[in-house]
Amino acid sequence: MKKCSAAPGARNAPARWTRIVRRGSARAGNAPGAALAILGAVNDALRQLLGGRTPEAFLRQYWHKEALLVEPAMPGFSALLTRAELFALAARDDVQSRLVQRTGRRYTQHDGPFRRTQLERLPARNWTLLVQGVNLHDDDADALLRRFAFVPYARLDDLMVSYAMPGGGVGPHYDSYDVFLLQASGRRRWRYGRQQDLRLVENVPLRILAHFTPEHAATLAPGDMLYLPPDHAHDGVALDECMTYSIGFRAPAHQELGEAFLDHLRDTLAVPGRYADPDLRPTKAPARIDRAMQRHVARAVAAIRWNDDDVARFLGRYLTEPKAEVVFPVPTRRARAGFERRIARTGIRLDRRTQLLYDNARCYINGDDLPLPASGAADLRTLADRRRLSPQVCARLSPELAAMLYDWHRHGFLADTA
Repeated sequence: MKKCSAAPGARNAPARWTRIVRRGSARAGNAPGAALAILGAVNDALRQLLGGRTPEAFLRQYWHKEALLVEPAMPGFSALLTRAELFALAARDDVQSRLVQRTGRRYTQHDGPFRRTQLERLPARNWTLLVQGVNLHDDDADALLRRFAFVPYARLDDLMVSYAMPGGGVGPHYDSYDVFLLQASGRRRWRYGRQQDLRLVENVPLRILAHFTPEHAATLAPGDMLYLPPDHAHDGVALDECMTYSIGFRAPAHQELGEAFLDHLRDTLAVPGRYADPDLRPTKAPARIDRAMQRHVARAVAAIRWNDDDVARFLGRYLTEPKAEVVFPVPTRRARAGFERRIARTGIRLDRRTQLLYDNARCYINGDDLPLPASGAADLRTLADRRRLSPQVCARLSPELAAMLYDWHRHGFLADTA
């Protein structure tokens, strides 16, 4: 495990740099000098985030391989949401939340939503509130998640916030995906390391390791970050009232992919023909499934075919499918001409709930797919990568792309510019 420390005094650097970079990008316009300065600041912040490494070096040396502790990764960073704002999210039925309480070595878990009074009456120690998908509900949380876009959006999952009182945690466990654990407020003590014995405690609601043997320990303060590859065991316990942000990545099991692909085939395939048995003879065993019938059905199933294009289309739709709790807002409706005039003044950006990906032939948005437009494909790819288009670009959109964007606006896939 590697530990990286910043230069002396780094903790006193300007705070909330995710907001600063986003606001700076909006102000830069077309000024080349300003744009280059912002790009340089973003690259410097990214190297700081990764302990002085470029993304290429980090992926080569650590991704899926070794844990990395960076102190600090985001100098001056502070929590993006208050306790009250987090409690308000946990009270919503379109937000996934969990409450984990510890009594000695015994853990209990309850699923949200929770009333604010429920949470405020909890004891002063030994519990943690976990709120999933905070990036779907807060612009600053979404901006923070996008700071990790050196990993493809196809792998980036969500930002979870863990709010804990002293002694709070979820027990020693391991995840099947990569995770960055960023301390936002207070302190949390982490023990972690490779774990050969992955057996779990039986008859408990959480996946807690039965025999946890940590190799390392570290106390994270605000702005510090710990990267853990898949299957690295870890146990984080709050030393103070604290918040930890978990930036997680998708790593679907092959079983999940296979089941989802079969669902996709069910919706898209066409198998001609129908079962028929013109040579049927009387039977003395009416409950027996005839071997001829089995052979007929086997031939029909064996006729199902798919190709690389079918798999590519499935993958794009699968990766952009919104989570079950996601609901897109009804936008301020405008006629197409008014929509085009407005975005030529304001530009556009994707709604934070929207996932837009592309490959060489298609674009995929929120579980649907479309061919890349014959004209305007480069602008669409820019929108997918940067999640926004400038007013200057919007003023010269191709008619085909403008029509696509207007349709997405009508479905709530774009942030409302009203």
